[in-house]
Amino acid sequence: MGRLFGTDGIRGIANRDLSLRRAEEVGMALAEVIRREHPETRPVVVIGRDTRLSGEMLQAALSGGLMAGGADVVLLGVVPTPAVAYLTVQKKASAGVVISASHNPYEFNGIKIFGPEGYKLTDDEEDEIERMLLDRDIPMIPVEPEEIGTCCEDHEAAALYAAYLASTVPEKLTGMKVLVDCSNGAAVRTAEELFSLLGAEATILCDAPDGTNINRECGSTHVEHLASLMTGGKYDLAVAFDGDADRCLAVDEKGHVVNGDQMIAIFARQMKAEGRLPGDAAVVTVMSSFGFFRFAKENGIHAETTKVGDRYVLENMRKNGYNIGGEQSGHIIFREYMPTGDGELSAIQLMRVMKKTGEPLSTLAGRMPITPQVLLNVEADRDMKEALHESPEMEALMEECEERLGDAGRILIRASGTEPLIRVMVEGEDAALIRELAERLAAGCEKLLK
Repeated sequence: MGRLFGTDGIRGIANRDLSLRRAEEVGMALAEVIRREHPETRPVVVIGRDTRLSGEMLQAALSGGLMAGGADVVLLGVVPTPAVAYLTVQKKASAGVVISASHNPYEFNGIKIFGPEGYKLTDDEEDEIERMLLDRDIPMIPVEPEEIGTCCEDHEAAALYAAYLASTVPEKLTGMKVLVDCSNGAAVRTAEELFSLLGAEATILCDAPDGTNINRECGSTHVEHLASLMTGGKYDLAVAFDGDADRCLAVDEKGHVVNGDQMIAIFARQMKAEGRLPGDAAVVTVMSSFGFFRFAKENGIHAETTKVGDRYVLENMRKNGYNIGGEQSGHIIFREYMPTGDGELSAIQLMRVMKKTGEPLSTLAGRMPITPQVLLNVEADRDMKEALHESPEMEALMEECEERLGDAGRILIRASGTEPLIRVMVEGEDAALIRELAERLAAGCEKLLK
């Protein structure tokens, strides 16, 4: 991770860590980077946001910085993160920016930047912006008055994106009934139209954002609340997005949660059967469960593994030409359709597999065995994160816990790239033991790293 950029852009508490001044400077720095790389063209930057209270405030500051740096700005309004990636390419923009903190609470916000091909900025490009903002060793020069950028709104962006997503499912989803949790976030702008275009009967929940209720007891981080609504056979499945709709988790017709690993397993198996799985490979992260790797081996699928973060998954996919990859959390990338993770795309592709095979989601997901896994979060500042792999006491505690777990499981402790947290994951066959070890390790982080 960089000094400003984490694994998913710049993020912090709005008006504190992520101030108006910071957003303005990011805009001016981005305009400077684009003008340096492409001096022959006038920069055009599209901006989308989610439903957070601070979104319009930060959008205004970011837009001002971009225009002061000589870039024209197109405001897309409230749209999902992947919509910005898609529309950056479609509108031949120099860059796309999303103002969102994804699955975080409303008081957080963030800035994600996409390049002209819809991919997140490279490490070198992020480093250049950080040097401008933090070291001041690369000048940011406001343009002359006659070169100041313009700003306009695009009211057709959401509909264009929804229509494109629908085009990835040639078969109509008529007759399918789906419960949709929009997390009071960006999906409220597109979900209803998307499912309508495909002929599915969608019941939309958590679609009344007020600026502060995004991700609050809803969405992909609280998908369990949908389970009780699945009784009685009223719906074929439920899907839940996060605040910027780049994640999706599901619930089957029996009320069981279907996580990202299971969804990737379903997609990879179906794509292999259809001859759409280059290298017979799927890309996942070190957080993926033992069950996924067993499933992959049994089904002749090569499982590539990367560090945690959808950017690392995508880097591997692009390097090796793979088409499917993602994370247990529900970030899933269909590279043949989209240059980033897309929750709504994942939802309709899942429904397509159900429709094509005629199998219920419980059967499709049940092919991947589930290994018990405990994930605990420990609040951590930057110093604690840096001390994580430098503390001999913490290393000794991990070794002791790994010895008790033996070959029947694994332990992974890592600093979050998007939140002020250290994540402790313990996986194994003995549910009681992994819970005990996870709690010991979490307590150790709190005690030994402060």
